[in-house]
Order: sequence, then structure tokens, then C-alpha cells
Amino acid sequence: MTTPEELSPRLAELARASGAQLAQAVRDYGKVVYSTSLGPESAVMTDLICTFATDIDMFTIDTGRLPDETLSLLDRVERRYERRIKVYYPDSAAVEAYVQANGINGFYSGLEERQSCCHVRKVEPFKRAVVGYKAWITGVRREQSAERAKGEVRAWDDRHDMWKVSPLLDWTEEDIWNFIRARNLPYNPLHDKGYPSIGCAPCTRAVEPGADPRSGRWWWENAETRECGLQPRRRVIPIKPDPRRVAGA
Repeated sequence: MTTPEELSPRLAELARASGAQLAQAVRDYGKVVYSTSLGPESAVMTDLICTFATDIDMFTIDTGRLPDETLSLLDRVERRYERRIKVYYPDSAAVEAYVQANGINGFYSGLEERQSCCHVRKVEPFKRAVVGYKAWITGVRREQSAERAKGEVRAWDDRHDMWKVSPLLDWTEEDIWNFIRARNLPYNPLHDKGYPSIGCAPCTRAVEPGADPRSGRWWWENAETRECGLQPRRRVIPIKPDPRRVAGA
């Protein structure tokens, strides 16, 4: 297995800088956790954590609608690092209530329905997962969107009442994939089939080469609304069942 010193000069410097930020976060905040989405950035972040800051806990969220390839990747990651990644699931009663009110694929009906689904399947489990921690790690990068371009390595997250640390902000997509290849890191095979960004199966599709990597996520919406609610971009709307649907169920 290659070490940061065996990487290209640019990757070695990026890895050292990001690793130092992770280690400093542990020194400053004590209890730090990483929420892995099992995407390309997660492959890099997991490797950096297991190299530079092993005290950082890791978890992921199984929304109940993930592709099989994503779940298989979780097993491969755990085997590589010989480390268990805790899995959180949405509250079953909340999922049942959502489906009863909106239908099994109700998220296609409108922005409120989609954000409500994300709230049930991702945001609420995330809130449970970070209880007791002082900071959480994200894998966001500046080039991913205009909003993320404004990000800071450390920022106070008002919604979760904790610090948010983003050590990969200055990495490019090319850097991410060069690091994955240099370190021979496990990644989702769907990336080789035109899926640059992978979430829940019904909300993810392949995109044409050269297209915005995020354009395959929630593709039926305007680009400005394509966030799940974990990043502070759009207000997540709580479940508000349509009485007519409930009455007719």
C-alpha cells in the first residue's frame, strides 16, 4: 500500500494538509465523527482518517433505498481497514407515515415531498448519529457548487449545534480520483458506468460525460434545490401529510 510520501508531490501535500486538519480537529474538539456517504470523497476521507486520525469515529446512513453496489462497497471498506463503520437507519414509523401520506415514490411529486423524504431517511438519522459529538467531518469540495465554493475548513453548524470541518475543500475531482487510483482504494463500480454522484437509487441516474457531476442527483429539480438537507443550503420542510391522500388510503 502506498504512503503519502510515495504519492505525487501535489497529492502528498494535499494528504498531509488534510490529515493535519483532521488530527487538529481531534485535539481541539475531542469527540469528532465522520458521516461517510461512500462516494469518491468518502474513499479519500476514510483513508485519511485511518492514516492520520484514527480516533475519529465513522458512520453511514442506510436510507433503505440505496443501490446494492453501495451496500457491497461498505463491506469492502470495512474489510480493507478492519474497522466497523456504524450504520444508522431511518425510523420505521416515520418512513411508514411518509409513504402513507405521499406514496412509495412520492418524492417525485414536488420539492416539499422530496425534501420531506430526505428529512426522514437522512437528516433525522444523522441527527441521532451525531449526538454527543463536538464536531463532524464533511467531504465537500469548493468546485462542487457555487455555494460550496464559499465554504471554510471550519465553520459553526447552527442546525446541529456543533463544528463542521471540511478538509477536502481544495481538492479537485481529478485529485480525488488520482488519490483513489494511487492508493488502490475501494469505490462504487457505478462510478465507472456514468454515475459521478450516487445517492438513493430512485434519485440517482447516470449523466453524459462532461456534465455537472451533481446533475444526476434529483435531476427533475432545479439545480438550486439539489441538496439533501445535511448541508446548510435549503431549509428542509418537515412532513406535512395531505389529508386527502390519508383519507383515501
